Order: sequence, then structure tokens, then C-alpha cells
Amino acid sequence: MDEELSAIADSDMDSMFVLPLSIIPLQTPALQSAKLIKNVRLKSVIEIFQDAQTGSGQVDIDSLPRMFNWPDIELHPDHAILRRLALLPSYDVYSLRISLREHGIPVNDYSALKLSPDKANELTKYMMMFTRPLMKLIYADEAVNVNTYEDLLHLFRDPDVRKARQRLEQMATSLNIDIFEVPRFLEDYGDTFLSLSYFRHCLDRLEPYFTACVESMKPIRTHFQLKQDAGLMKTCDTIEDTINNMSAAITGRLEVFEKRTREMWGNLNQEEFRQVKTLIERYHVTIGSVLCGLTVKMNSFARMFPRPNMGGPVKRADFMASEMIQGIGQIRQAEKAFAM
Repeated sequence: MDEELSAIADSDMDSMFVLPLSIIPLQTPALQSAKLIKNVRLKSVIEIFQDAQTGSGQVDIDSLPRMFNWPDIELHPDHAILRRLALLPSYDVYSLRISLREHGIPVNDYSALKLSPDKANELTKYMMMFTRPLMKLIYADEAVNVNTYEDLLHLFRDPDVRKARQRLEQMATSLNIDIFEVPRFLEDYGDTFLSLSYFRHCLDRLEPYFTACVESMKPIRTHFQLKQDAGLMKTCDTIEDTINNMSAAITGRLEVFEKRTREMWGNLNQEEFRQVKTLIERYHVTIGSVLCGLTVKMNSFARMFPRPNMGGPVKRADFMASEMIQGIGQIRQAEKAFAM
């Protein structure tokens, strides 16, 4: 692979590994503008500042009491919340919706847990896979202009085609809901499948990084001195296996979801939709945790080796052994969950 790699840069709410603490009700003012991030070792740390010139100012969560002079007598409420947040495997909005509720972690506004409008529009090409059968069901061969999912919802909120209105009434009957509830149903449908589009987008975006990382290990394995290091060879094998196995597992799971979705439209009813929705949400945290870990690792690799000719085998071997392998077990833990 000859093209230059750049670090993946998303807005905070679109990121897999960044949690803006402004959405969490914390008492300490300085923390409200900070972020909780996963570092290269997949450990959660507080990022106080970050810019291109000075880099990232990170603080370990256990160091916060000294930093803010919290009393030693009892656990500070902010410290208690941050410790729980640190245990979450991913900070993407779909995993957060589930994990925050499961762990009883408060949020200032749950409606903030959604992708930015820019990211949602970026995912339109992925969403078309899910909206196409819906369009065919309601509008058949009518000429309609749909560029985003919001355009689609607008059509269903205010259908101006007589045949479409009749089909919407038939759809409402199939779902056993009032026709005025159809837009709400479609919003639930859209959000569920927007999550799949988001995960597919994240995985597709990582593919060139996977290729570059795996290719970079070939010179390590053939280096006259490095190939004698059995531990290093095992490290390279573990990293490559993790990349290949986990990307294949996510791809397989997404394909199952897409197949169930196609089947759903052939037998549309409220219970079938609920089952598909529940099936997808059951894997949100698992898929999110794997993609989060892989994104952090590939970001670190891209920053260190943005071009194929940067860093010789020895430097790359040192990076694999000291940084890349750290926390890789957290990513591999999801393998059993995908087999279920």
C-alpha cells in the first residue's frame, strides 16, 4: 500500500474513542471541558487539552484526587462516575446509550447521544441499502427525490401522492398502529439502521489501515535478526490474527443483520421489527468495543508511520511490541460474543 495514512479525525460525538465530559453532570468545572479518551493501550484517561503543537495533555483517573485536591476521607462523586465511565469499552453514541443506562451513569441530556448531522449525511450511501425496500414498499415506481434519511421522513410525514398515502395506511394496518404513528415508527427504524450504517462505515474506513499495518510486519518477519525473536514473531501473529479475525467477525455479523432486515420487509409486522431491532441492539456494545479498539490502534499506527517508507523494521518491531500489542486482549475478548 503506497498511499499516505492520516489519523481518523471525527467530531467528539461521532468518535468511537472520545467522550466529551460536558454531557456528564460533574461537579468539577475544569472537568466539564475535558474529554475521556482511550489511549493507545486502550486505557481510559482524561484529556485536559489537545492541539497539533503541544500534543495531548492526559491525566490518569487515579491522579485526579491530587490534581483537584479532593478530600481523602471519602470518594469524590466525580471520581466515582469517572471510574465507572473508564470501564466502558467504547464511547460511540450507540454503545453509550446502552452502557450508561446499564451502569446507572447520569447524563445531562440523553438526546445529545446522537451522531452529528454531518456524519448522518455522510452515511446516506450506507442507509440507502435499508431505505430502498422501504421506498419500494410505499412509493413503488413513483418519482420522488430522496437524498438523505430526513428527506425520506419528510415524505412519510406529508405524503402528497395518493397511492403512497394508501400504502402508508396498509403499512399502519400491518404494524397494528395508527397511520399518524408511522413517522415515529420510521424514526425508530431509521435510528436502528443508522447505527448499522455507522458501524459499516467505521469498518470500511479502517480497511486501508489494516492492510498497511499487516504489510508493515512483513519486513519484521524477514529481518535477519528480528526473525530470531520468538516473542516478537508471536506478537506480530497475534496482532495480524486480531485484525483479520475481528474484522471478519464484524463483517459477518453485519451481513446477518442486513439479511434479517431484507426478510423483515417480506413479512412486515410490529413483532418482526421489534425482534430485528432487539437483535441489532444486542450487539451494539460488542461491535462498538471492537471497532473502538481497532480504531485507536490504527490511529496510533497512522500517526507513527503515515507513509510506507517511514521507519525501518527495527522501529516498527519496537512499536508492535511496546504499543500495538498492549490491550489487544480487550479486543479479542469479543470473539466469543460474536459466536453467540
